[in-house]
Amino acid sequence: MTATPSRPRMPVWIALGVAAAIGMMTAVQARVNGQLGIRLDDGFVAAAVSFGSGLAIVGVLSAVLPSGRAGFGRLLSGVRSGGIPWWMLAGGAAGALTVATQGLAVGLIGVSLFTVGIVAGQTVSGLLLDRVGFGPAGVVAVTVPRLIGGALALAAVGLALVGDGLSGVPMWMLVLPLLAGIAIAWQQATNGRLRQRVGTPLTATLVNFTGGTILLVAAAAIHIAFAGAPAAFPTEAWLYVGGALGVVYIFLSAAIVQYTGVLLLGLGTVVGQLLMSVVLDALWPAPASPGFGQELAMVTVAMASVVVAAIPWRRRGR
Repeated sequence: MTATPSRPRMPVWIALGVAAAIGMMTAVQARVNGQLGIRLDDGFVAAAVSFGSGLAIVGVLSAVLPSGRAGFGRLLSGVRSGGIPWWMLAGGAAGALTVATQGLAVGLIGVSLFTVGIVAGQTVSGLLLDRVGFGPAGVVAVTVPRLIGGALALAAVGLALVGDGLSGVPMWMLVLPLLAGIAIAWQQATNGRLRQRVGTPLTATLVNFTGGTILLVAAAAIHIAFAGAPAAFPTEAWLYVGGALGVVYIFLSAAIVQYTGVLLLGLGTVVGQLLMSVVLDALWPAPASPGFGQELAMVTVAMASVVVAAIPWRRRGR
């Protein structure tokens, strides 16, 4: 029986700070890709453009950097020998679902409501994945504080459902972010395990963007065949930074999950997403975004969930 790997040490404030930064970048990417989807009148094409630009960036980095070339060599060897199973290469499918959801829904429901669905999916999925030991940190006990932290994250979701903020929003726009949140937790765990096999987060990121780009280009082609060509591409440069943001936060997720476990990474990411979503929706409100007071309440409860969930890890660190 294989022994559970010991978790590397890192100060909790650094790990949570990185996780929060990942969440902030995710929120900004969601707004950028959502706006690109509106301008193109095609969320699938917007998602394919975002992921394709990310693939170009990470492909160049993998070819130029020695660690990227070495990691790619280990990837090929692992695939040939069977040491890297096929499902470790499927993280891009989760990324494709997330970016497609951004392009299809965020322009209408706003970043905050999008993040609410992500919160619910990540919380439930992160608890289950840690319990079965799917992540690179091995089995992480589902202690009472971690359960309370997860319950508080779900309570933040409940706060978003109060009032009339969801009136007129199609149900599929609420379900897709939930599925994306489940997929993100699985993606973080899968990319973390792949990173252990190839020795660098860069190669794990390359695999993620390659698979996601293939899926999204195929989806965009099918959508164009049935719905017609998208609108003219806008000229504003900021509408095309979603891919670069994705490269950074997927790289960081693959690197940091071994220090945090899946649930704690997800909760820290949630705090960053909610904080940034409040700022973005306050400066640039979407038609179905909740009120400012409601968003602040969501952020406060989500922050509490991270503090509670982090308590047992701090004790182990001592």
